[in-house]
Amino acid sequence: MKLQSYDELKHSKYRLSLMLFLFLNVAVSLFCLLPFFGTDNPINSLPVTLVAGFSTTLLALCLIAPNLKFPLLNPVALLLGALWAWHINHRYHLVFYFDGSFLIISLLSVFFISAIALSDYLLAFCLHITPPVLTVLLLDDGQHLMTILFTITLPLIGFSLHHLMRRRFDTFTLRLVRQLYEEKQSFSDLSMLDPLTGLYNRRGLKNRLDTIMENHAGSHFVLLLDIDHFKAYNDNYGHAMGDQALARVSVAIRDAVRSRDVVTRYGGEEFLVLMTNVNASIAMKLAERIRQYVVDLEIPHRFNDKVSTHVTISAGIAPIFAEDFDQAVANADRALYVAKNQGRNTILAWEDLPKLAPVSSDLT
Repeated sequence: MKLQSYDELKHSKYRLSLMLFLFLNVAVSLFCLLPFFGTDNPINSLPVTLVAGFSTTLLALCLIAPNLKFPLLNPVALLLGALWAWHINHRYHLVFYFDGSFLIISLLSVFFISAIALSDYLLAFCLHITPPVLTVLLLDDGQHLMTILFTITLPLIGFSLHHLMRRRFDTFTLRLVRQLYEEKQSFSDLSMLDPLTGLYNRRGLKNRLDTIMENHAGSHFVLLLDIDHFKAYNDNYGHAMGDQALARVSVAIRDAVRSRDVVTRYGGEEFLVLMTNVNASIAMKLAERIRQYVVDLEIPHRFNDKVSTHVTISAGIAPIFAEDFDQAVANADRALYVAKNQGRNTILAWEDLPKLAPVSSDLT
């Protein structure tokens, strides 16, 4: 899961909490409006009507525009809490024979809404219950103080403990998501690298190629190079020495090119260099520098006697036309094999290929 996905989930949870909060306010307000149906004095039901109308409007807006972000929970909670406080005060004075139980029941109704919908949002919870709590305490005038305080304190303690545990759980979850995301990125990076040389493999090349073609205008060249007589090297020196030679050659190639060029182990002893934003002259100079860096390694190769007594490379280079990378690789590959046929330890450009290149029977 990406961090963006986690943030989207948190926003979705926030939005659902807001919608549940509004729905419960609508439901409770409609229940409170039942006694007023059929009466001739709409003023008596004004506070709870405002709760129902305001909550219904916001709920409809949430449903109509699901992608719209609503940073409204705290102010909405405070506003609805104030309307419920107005309703409690209005109803308490409307019917004179109500005793303290009405205040407690009214307070529990508000707590019911907050505890269900706002269990993960402590500030919104406090903003919603504060106006009704203060109203009830003022109206009671100390007659049922202990009962009301007990009614307030017990849910607050439980809610606070739940909120602290939830915060710790959310912190742990976020830390775990970040760790998993970093590990995923690390494994993704490793999957794009050749374990022996540390260069990009074909998957890594494709990833970089897509980025380069999208973001870098200009001319690009493909350099395809191969270690001369490497099969004979492996057969006579052993695969362990062959791996060491590959690793040293890969370092030489990486040191010879620019930081923005992409070096790839393309096959067994075959390497590919993607030269970006470069002209033909500079590309050829870079290719020649790579060849010279490999020669300067002076890796002994007695079975390269037709060419040298050390490890050498042959290479073919070709431009990328119309972002056709595969065709450029094919052209560079043809130039590489012609270079091998013409004596190895050399660089040959695709444009300089002879019309009819002779074919050699020994190009390994």
